[in-house]
Amino acid sequence: MPAHAMNLLPISPEPRPLGKSGLHVYPIAWGMWRFAGVDVKTARTRVEAALDAGITLFDTADIYGFGKSSPFGAAEALLGEVLQEAPALRDRFVLATKGGIDPGVPYDSSAAYLRSACEASLARMKVEHVELYQIHRPDLLAHPAMVAETLTALRAEGKIGHVGVSNHTPAQVAALQAHLDFPIATQQPEFSAWATAPLFDGTLDQCMERDIGVLAWSPLAGGRLGLCPAEAAKGPDGARIGNLIAKLDELAEREGVSREAVALAFVLAHPARIVPIVGTQTPDRITRAGDALRVKLSRADWYDILQTSMGTRLP
Repeated sequence: MPAHAMNLLPISPEPRPLGKSGLHVYPIAWGMWRFAGVDVKTARTRVEAALDAGITLFDTADIYGFGKSSPFGAAEALLGEVLQEAPALRDRFVLATKGGIDPGVPYDSSAAYLRSACEASLARMKVEHVELYQIHRPDLLAHPAMVAETLTALRAEGKIGHVGVSNHTPAQVAALQAHLDFPIATQQPEFSAWATAPLFDGTLDQCMERDIGVLAWSPLAGGRLGLCPAEAAKGPDGARIGNLIAKLDELAEREGVSREAVALAFVLAHPARIVPIVGTQTPDRITRAGDALRVKLSRADWYDILQTSMGTRLP
């Protein structure tokens, strides 16, 4: 038996739970941070490509699409136009959005702002309810008890089904949970073969301890893991990321898949049952994300990727 076939890490295509919410979703989610600036026909094609690929969680936010000529809420508004044109699509996915970023402030989770942000998101998307509402980034000036009170009220009113957080430290998660009568369903950290901090800062440990679902943003390091080695080497820590890309390419050749599929498999193989959020807006690349589910990584492969990314050996 080949060495890499021993101690294979399970990467199951079965739906993954979003914490204790009772919701289960396809192991890969679709992120809509680049979902803006196109016509409704193009947007609908992207939505349908994700659904046809089996994806059942769409993750957006009120800040997505904002900038240059696009207004605040642009990604949500475009999704709303798609759903207005094809309302039957809404029943095919779990809708997650985020609020709490106020451009120029930068964060506001006060009762008045958070409520207005949530209600504005619903209006833009032309829906009355989202399955998952997430605090996008922690507001250091908002007491967690007040944040919890607002979220509890929105939930009681049927506007949100479950609550998640994004970019919160374990202590911030614990502080918010202390004031909620229902469990936080999800945490959304940046996590990839390149951005490995959640492995060591307690984020993933807490999620496993409390049975909180993990949604990983930028699982391809914001596209850096898709660059050619020469291009990647021009950025910060160029030599180290070049070595990581070479390692991913080695495994991709062995597995007969793309480098990106191996990078996603690294995330999927973690026991926290992480759901990576892919942000590509190209229909065929959305479809190919599912190749990650057939990658066979051994324990040694996984640690090779990690140690190459770190640029050092584990003790």
